[in-house]
Amino acid sequence: MPKRSAGLLIFRHPAEGPEVLLVHPGGPFWARKDEGAWSVPKGLMEEGEDEFAAAIRETAEEIGTTVEGQFEWLGEYRQPGGKRVLVWSVEANPPIDPDHMVSNTFPLEWPPRSGRLQQFPEVDRAGWFGLDEARRKILKGQEPILTAFGERMDRRAEKSGGA
Repeated sequence: MPKRSAGLLIFRHPAEGPEVLLVHPGGPFWARKDEGAWSVPKGLMEEGEDEFAAAIRETAEEIGTTVEGQFEWLGEYRQPGGKRVLVWSVEANPPIDPDHMVSNTFPLEWPPRSGRLQQFPEVDRAGWFGLDEARRKILKGQEPILTAFGERMDRRAEKSGGA
């Protein structure tokens, strides 16, 4: 059975249009990667764990705060390696300041075969991105999440008479 992760696509509505919060993975492998490296805050679900509860827990572990608001199911997305990612969208409430984000850490032998175990942040930074920029930043396998979110925002704008 493929691994499953759960997470949140957190958004806000500045005057320029919707923005989403993406996180950059920590650790030496990702240190010099930018475009195509960012992700929605998410993580592996524990055996038997409620999917939505996992999304809330994993997001809190990655950004250091529990997100509250009106959550909407966005979908389940298959990643290139086979993992499934379950995602809910939520408007940031209260607003999240990426400069004050605190992530949990993970141990990694670094440098490889050195016998030296170091701690690295699971997420080393976060940022708000408009949808076009977010599409350049996000892992290619997660791009359909942004597409689904953009389509939802377009439908809402049409219903409310906006552009």
